[in-house]
Amino acid sequence: MTPDQEGEMTLLTPFKLTPLGLFHTLVSVVCVAAAFVALYQDHAVSPHTPIGRAYLISLWITTLTGFAIFRHGKAGPPHILGVLTVVALLVAALAGLTGAFGRAASTVETVSYSLTVLLLMIPTVTETLTRVPPSRPWVSGPDAPIFRAIYSLLFVLFLVGVTLQVRG
Repeated sequence: MTPDQEGEMTLLTPFKLTPLGLFHTLVSVVCVAAAFVALYQDHAVSPHTPIGRAYLISLWITTLTGFAIFRHGKAGPPHILGVLTVVALLVAALAGLTGAFGRAASTVETVSYSLTVLLLMIPTVTETLTRVPPSRPWVSGPDAPIFRAIYSLLFVLFLVGVTLQVRG
């Protein structure tokens, strides 16, 4: 990306996205959709299904491109979520491919892939609510008190979902 004459990054769309930010957002939309379809169809994220693979590929892309995006000029909570996502993906792959966790390998794989969905939903909800509509976003910023309740709800949904996956 090249800066324009004023030293600012070229911004696209009313959401003030750079070309990388726009690409990242489009891949993220595919990723979120694939996650929901995988959870609905298969009741889990699995690298053995086409929709699971689509989710995992788009998640890798959106996570890696996210590391290059600095909305506030420095690394922040989204970057930490990105690192946690990479760790969860690697743990899930290790469990699924090697059985390194013994009898718990299947459970570790399931929980780790489900954790990636939780980690994806945190910035998805935050970015959506702080950017839409572009002229007057629903929430003023990522530190708004409403996010504590939203993140708590997402965590409860994660716990319920994982419990159903592991027991089912």
